[in-house]
Amino acid sequence: MAEPIRFDDGAAYEQAVGIWSSYAGEIFVNWLNPAPRLRWLDVGCGSGAFTEQILRHCAPAEVLGIDPSEGQLAFARTRCSGPNVTFRQGDAMALPVDANSYDVAVLALVIYFVPDPAKSIAEMRRAVRPGGTVCTYMWDGPAGGSPTFPMQQALRSLGYSPTLPPSIAASTMESLQGLWHTEGLQDVRTRTIEVRRSYDSFDACWAAMALQPIARPIIARMTEAERTALQARLRDFLPAPDAQGRWSYGAHANAITGRVPT
Repeated sequence: MAEPIRFDDGAAYEQAVGIWSSYAGEIFVNWLNPAPRLRWLDVGCGSGAFTEQILRHCAPAEVLGIDPSEGQLAFARTRCSGPNVTFRQGDAMALPVDANSYDVAVLALVIYFVPDPAKSIAEMRRAVRPGGTVCTYMWDGPAGGSPTFPMQQALRSLGYSPTLPPSIAASTMESLQGLWHTEGLQDVRTRTIEVRRSYDSFDACWAAMALQPIARPIIARMTEAERTALQARLRDFLPAPDAQGRWSYGAHANAITGRVPT
């Protein structure tokens, strides 16, 4: 039986996936090129990787990060602090905020984990004032764009069944465009974000990838021999190391932004 995907350990998530999130988030926020002093709603903020990008690059008036996991929120509070940033537990499909109360609502690397993506986009549109921005970016799951894809391949090759996100199809560009147009968002723009992460050794790469939420519960039950076999298979699904012995691989995400009609 496939394991449920859980995001309860902020520190482990940061090492496994959050660093990738920061790489993609910086590209995304620079592409948005928002004005300063805006009120931001960071939906599904997780460990605060994108919240940190907002604070670093956007000079916001206010940021509210919302996430269902208290473990993730606890980690986010350690990395993002100040009078203009707060975090609150909540559901992307029923945001605990008033209508028309934010300038920007963003769903950063979250949409395919939401059981009903359309409901989350409708909620973001509700939360944003007329003329404001609703935006997202998500690893292209169906095209193998996720940082977890090599581990998915390795696990499946050995007969394991890692859990896929419940709404993985929502991450395609076609699906994102459909959601934005259904909500009547205007001036829609899209782009692909490509990132790459390098590790000093295979052991460093393995240590990070073994913490991925799709893999961690499966690996925890493995024998030493089974873990060794998985490591060998993972090598097969990663590009060969460079001349300095560094292991690198890439991921790509689809991004979209639109404006709430005035």
